[in-house]
Amino acid sequence: MPALRRSGTPRRRRDGGGTFRIGLVTAIVLAILVYFGFAKDIPFTHGYRLNAVFETSNNIRLSSPVRIAGVKVGKVKAIERKPGTNTAIVQMEIDPNGLPIHKDAEAKIRPRIFLEGNFFVDLKPGTPSAPVLDDGDTLPITQTAVPVQFDQILGILQSDTRKNLQLTLQGLGDALTRKPSAADDLDSDPATRGQTAAESLNDAIDYGKPALKGTALVNQALLGVDRDDLSRLLHGLSRTMEGLGRNERQLEELLVNFNATVAATAAESTDLQASVRLLGPTIEHADGALTAVNAALPPTRVFAREILPGVLETPATVNATFPWIKDFRPLLSQAELKGLLQDLQPGTEALAHVSQQSLQLMRETNLLSRCATHNVFPVQNAKLDDGALSTDATVSEEFWHALVGIAGEGQNFDGNGYFVRLQPGGGNNYLEIAGRKDPYYGALPDKPLGTRPDWPSSKPPYKPHVPCYTQKAPNLNAKAGPSDALGASSGQSTARAAAARGGDGG
Repeated sequence: MPALRRSGTPRRRRDGGGTFRIGLVTAIVLAILVYFGFAKDIPFTHGYRLNAVFETSNNIRLSSPVRIAGVKVGKVKAIERKPGTNTAIVQMEIDPNGLPIHKDAEAKIRPRIFLEGNFFVDLKPGTPSAPVLDDGDTLPITQTAVPVQFDQILGILQSDTRKNLQLTLQGLGDALTRKPSAADDLDSDPATRGQTAAESLNDAIDYGKPALKGTALVNQALLGVDRDDLSRLLHGLSRTMEGLGRNERQLEELLVNFNATVAATAAESTDLQASVRLLGPTIEHADGALTAVNAALPPTRVFAREILPGVLETPATVNATFPWIKDFRPLLSQAELKGLLQDLQPGTEALAHVSQQSLQLMRETNLLSRCATHNVFPVQNAKLDDGALSTDATVSEEFWHALVGIAGEGQNFDGNGYFVRLQPGGGNNYLEIAGRKDPYYGALPDKPLGTRPDWPSSKPPYKPHVPCYTQKAPNLNAKAGPSDALGASSGQSTARAAAARGGDGG
């Protein structure tokens, strides 16, 4: 007999409703897991998206990778044509590890390797100093690029182009293999005469080692002194090019002005060549000057270090003078200087008048000093060439020697006064001292050799209004020889032979 069921316990249904619900929930959970495993996105949400305008989509497909420096940081989410143009807008979703993207970022469509196939987007995030792009921003076409396809290259090589290319290659081969003629070798280097261009190029390889070594040194120098010199240079050039790209109108005006400048420079090519020729000596002199400056820098540095304590004490010195200036300032007041100024006023006016009048005196003094410098002093310092009788004394010294001689000749040894001793000459040679109204005559035992300085034939003109320093100084060594005619009109000291007077002494 079956046991009686308690009236308070509900009966459990044993149909398939619970099993269906469990299976449905399990299928939904599995679908969600599969979606997350493959899509890796939360429905109705998306990550950071960036648009880029390309000249053409270049067969890039949805879900194509987006890479930064070879590392995948996102994928292509959408590709659409820009309205009214032939360009394409590619929408990319960037992972957080690829952020941030800056305003000067660049995007290029590149082919993937053979095993991968298709294309990918090579993204350069830009410089850190540039502003950051927000979600949904667009890179302009000036910051994107697409690869050149093989069909584009073949499309350029039309029949005429291919023929011209063949002619170019044929001409290049002829130029490399043709033997030069004797006329062609007239102006060529002796080492290359009789050689083809290919042979000369082979010989040029011998000069490649030192040339490449020099190029390596130049490239090493271009790296700079510090580690980041080259990178800073490239960064600066990049910013410069970016600025030129933003200011196309100004760049066009710059090129126009540059063209005008080059034309003006070409018009002055002759003067420019002369300037370039003088550039070498100028650089040599500048090098010497810079060397002197470099040598002067160590003492200057030492002087700067030595004077530094004094300079540091200057503010304190200035502050210490303030009390003295405060006490000295009342002495310069109107009340203190009123009487002194009244006494000094007449003297000041007279001093101003003297200063004004002294200008003419200074001009006359200047003319006198220049006359003494250019005329008087050279004559005084000149030495007379008197042959064996030369004393090697200057004119001024000769003058004082003459005064001593005259003083000695005028003295009387017995104290009866002054007198001049004369010794009359005699002989068959007569001497005439001309240049006067009544010339003097004399007789000499020997024929005179001449006089020095030369007595001018006429009195030099007196020019009081011509500055003395501009006039020619006399030549004291100009010698006048004897003349055979007595009383010659030249005015020089002359002598004649005794035979001119019949041999007598008259």
